Amino acid sequence: MPREAEPSINERTFILQALQENTRLDGRSVDAYRSLEISFGEDYGAADVQLGKTRVLVRASASITAPLPDRKFDGIFTISTEVSPLASPAFEVGRSTLLESHLSHVLDLTLRRSSALPTESLCLLASRSVWSLLLTVHILAHDGSLLPCASIAALAALAHFRLPATSVRGEEVTVYGLAEREPVPLPLLHWPICVSVSTFADSNGVGGSGTADQLLLDATLREEQVCAGEVLVAANGEGEVCLVQKVGGVPTDALLLLRCVEVAVSKVKELTQVVKAALDLDAKKRDRGGILGVELRSANER
Repeated sequence: MPREAEPSINERTFILQALQENTRLDGRSVDAYRSLEISFGEDYGAADVQLGKTRVLVRASASITAPLPDRKFDGIFTISTEVSPLASPAFEVGRSTLLESHLSHVLDLTLRRSSALPTESLCLLASRSVWSLLLTVHILAHDGSLLPCASIAALAALAHFRLPATSVRGEEVTVYGLAEREPVPLPLLHWPICVSVSTFADSNGVGGSGTADQLLLDATLREEQVCAGEVLVAANGEGEVCLVQKVGGVPTDALLLLRCVEVAVSKVKELTQVVKAALDLDAKKRDRGGILGVELRSANER
């Protein structure tokens, strides 16, 4: 099975020594993110996020289907991930990797199981018709911090997506086109974002003292390969923690773990504002105005 090329001993030593001096190869501070670019497609629900050289494209789509037998009042929310060798030599066509499985699991915990999107809002007609929402995550390039980049892209796609307007009369569901009624945004209850914090071990192989006091945000692929462990924290802009996960590596001191959560929550608040700013900019570009816009608004008011 293909694997990422490991850094040489000299390269590993150089990176670690630089980090001890609060220096990173790209000149960033230890708590700084790479350039974050968020763009949206012409259709609602397509978000392209680039974090440094890591790039993720997420597309949301919806269709009307029958609800699950044991959840007659809930819609269906599914997250799917797709990777290709174009993103990394470690990915193979038709073979699921451990990273892909972990990515799907974390996004499911962060967005679906945290009730960021209440599935009850996707119900059209109890026991008969519900919206089935599919979030497809495409990994286009992998250069570290894949989970944070994917979570930002998934959240941006959900916030950008619009469901077609519908009406229910008796047992008949009517779906309106864009020219008839304005589409409806998803009722997101909160905006969770994942932040990965890389930790380092001391001479005894335990995180929490000496060199391990160094916490690294938005690690590149090379930095991820030389770190001793990684703590994944998912939180929202209100400071509510949705997920704390220790992803392998050496044992981490409890106090260091609390520091990781504190740093991650602070960074999530900044990232949330970046996502909202990108959504506001896209909304201004889509503001049609004019006669058509007045007619649509009048029709909705009636």
